[in-house]
Amino acid sequence: MLAWTAILAQLTVLCYVVRNYHYVRVKLAKRDDLAFRPRTALIVPCKGIDARFTANLRSFLQQDYPNYDLFLVVGDEADPAYRELTALQAEAGPQSHPLSVQVLVAGPSRSSSQKIHNLLYALEHIPAECEVLAFADSDVCVRRDWLRHLVHPLYRSQCGVATGYRWFVPTQNNLATLALSAINAAVAQLLGNNPWNLAWGGSMAIRTKDFRRLGITERWSRTLSDDLSLSQAVKQEGLKITFVPACLVASFESFTWRRLYEFGRRQLLITRVYAPRTWWFGFLFSLGSVLGLWGAAAATIHAAVVQGEHVILYAAVWTVFVVGQIIRAALRQLAAGKILHEYLAQLLPAGAADVLGGWAWSLLLLVLLLCSAFGRTVRWRGIRYRLISPTQIRVFNGSAPDAG
Repeated sequence: MLAWTAILAQLTVLCYVVRNYHYVRVKLAKRDDLAFRPRTALIVPCKGIDARFTANLRSFLQQDYPNYDLFLVVGDEADPAYRELTALQAEAGPQSHPLSVQVLVAGPSRSSSQKIHNLLYALEHIPAECEVLAFADSDVCVRRDWLRHLVHPLYRSQCGVATGYRWFVPTQNNLATLALSAINAAVAQLLGNNPWNLAWGGSMAIRTKDFRRLGITERWSRTLSDDLSLSQAVKQEGLKITFVPACLVASFESFTWRRLYEFGRRQLLITRVYAPRTWWFGFLFSLGSVLGLWGAAAATIHAAVVQGEHVILYAAVWTVFVVGQIIRAALRQLAAGKILHEYLAQLLPAGAADVLGGWAWSLLLLVLLLCSAFGRTVRWRGIRYRLISPTQIRVFNGSAPDAG
């Protein structure tokens, strides 16, 4: 019974990701006129210099969208990003598309994450005519039509938030970077036309009136996560979070094992606090994948050695798990290749690692999930925070501990 249940579960998951892959293909093939182009405020919080920082920021200046204002926000003028931003503002001319480009200094945060503090400060400066708020991270590079695709779904009243997601493009093909790229890709694959979508703050948009009506400003004033708290509010209102495949964005990164651990634990710990059902789903699915793969292998070997029964059935379970992992990895890599085709040469090593190393990455993800099950303190861009609850955090000074 356990063997047949495991096979059925794997086939169900495979059907789900095939459905998501079909959704991506259909959306990319569909030729929408993208005529819905209300005035939009695009807000990009910055802290420090990310990989390809200047190229990333220039991509926001060159959007093929006729009606948007760009706000670049830092917490302090001493931040090295501030000089880069002011230089970009000065060079913004006829070749740049925003109606205006503003560089803002928000000051230090006291009760929320520095990112959210920067966002809230920028929101105080947006023109009253802006009907849509779009948000992006400084560590992503977007295509020229990104904003048009991101805003378009909001013409439907039932769409509360339109979102994309990140896709790590390795700048070095070391094992830690390939591992995180594969794990992140598996998470991205879960997004599709379904009620379980969550918004991602590095590529999301919401109508201004909905943002105000849902009280997002109040929610953000004492929280760490912009996207998960926004997702919670939107779902409570019965609105839909729409995943836009064309808004999958490239993030150029290189990780060490230490940085992979810090990043992975932080993301999963935040998910545990703000979206516990999602965390538990991820944990149980990851645990099932690891136990199913290695347990089926052990059962097959044991049955073969002692001439026990059900050798073929145990081998079938192991085969289904292995083949299922390979097919899922191949589908998500094909989908990413269609969207980010200009980076295909850089994506090939990570794609191969994803397809061939699923047995290892599922084990690594389970380890990160177990590490995120303990403690409530995280370090994010040099600042430490303690997550007391989804609506309250504590901002530590530089001497605060990293965990606990």
